[in-house]
Amino acid sequence: MSLETRSFGKQSETEAVRFLERRGYRIVGRNIRIGRGEIDLIAYDRDVLVFIEVKARRSTRYGGASWAVDTRKQRQLSHLAAGYLARRRLRDCPCRFDLVLIQGFTNRSLEIELIQNAFEAGGDPRSR
Repeated sequence: MSLETRSFGKQSETEAVRFLERRGYRIVGRNIRIGRGEIDLIAYDRDVLVFIEVKARRSTRYGGASWAVDTRKQRQLSHLAAGYLARRRLRDCPCRFDLVLIQGFTNRSLEIELIQNAFEAGGDPRSR
């Protein structure tokens, strides 16, 4: 991964954090490593623990940001979230999976979309 790509990813996550905090989310973790995987952001939205995947694309050339969260990725995120909950001994904790999609990341234009409850644990996509 190039330095430019890493920098773009870091900037995108920072923008996502700002966006979420303006909507009342309380960020409790960034880039949480669990085994070989990573959860981009973990936050509370009121009393719900939210596992958040941030996807950013400079263009829609390859289908845009939403195409990057396929069923395989959803299953991986579900597995990582289960590991996080087990490690923290959080039982009966209401939680969900949100996506933050960022398009056209430039100084002039930035589109951020929040998809709350984007999919269910196990990678079962919900109709959007």
